[in-house]
Amino acid sequence: MRIELRGPERRRLGRVELDEQARPARVPVPGAEHDFFPQWDAAFDDSGSLRKCVACGCEHLYRRRNLPQVTPVVAVLAFSGAMVSILGYAAHAAATALLVALLVADLLIITLAVRQLVCYRCGATHEGVRIARYHRPWDRTMAEKVAREERESGEAAANAQATPIDAPRETREAT
Repeated sequence: MRIELRGPERRRLGRVELDEQARPARVPVPGAEHDFFPQWDAAFDDSGSLRKCVACGCEHLYRRRNLPQVTPVVAVLAFSGAMVSILGYAAHAAATALLVALLVADLLIITLAVRQLVCYRCGATHEGVRIARYHRPWDRTMAEKVAREERESGEAAANAQATPIDAPRETREAT
């Protein structure tokens, strides 16, 4: 399993390789001053699919396909090829060969796209894991729900730390 770790403001911290079978308790992050401590507790379900984020323990994950960077170039070329065929220039052997090559490139890009699980809370991406069917694509309502829960828990912690402990009444009256 490969995890790309994210920090505050979803900045990239580094990428680590983990062995799910060994379940290491501490993993050094290349280029970072701190080590990564995976949260393995109940991270996998009975079928071996990832259930929770190993980085932060959040249960809310979504799946996505990470397409290669060449995808927009191929899309523009495919659109150009479609325009050539509509205008009637596709009867030429070279144009037909180019359209077939673009079709093969499109199919390869779609089939070779890396499937990932991404955490709503911390943004860590998990590659090379089995993805269960109950993981859905990104959902705006779920993202808002997780962000709201994170804000509320942060505000509650800040309020608990900001509230000074009152001195006993006798002490206040004496001063």
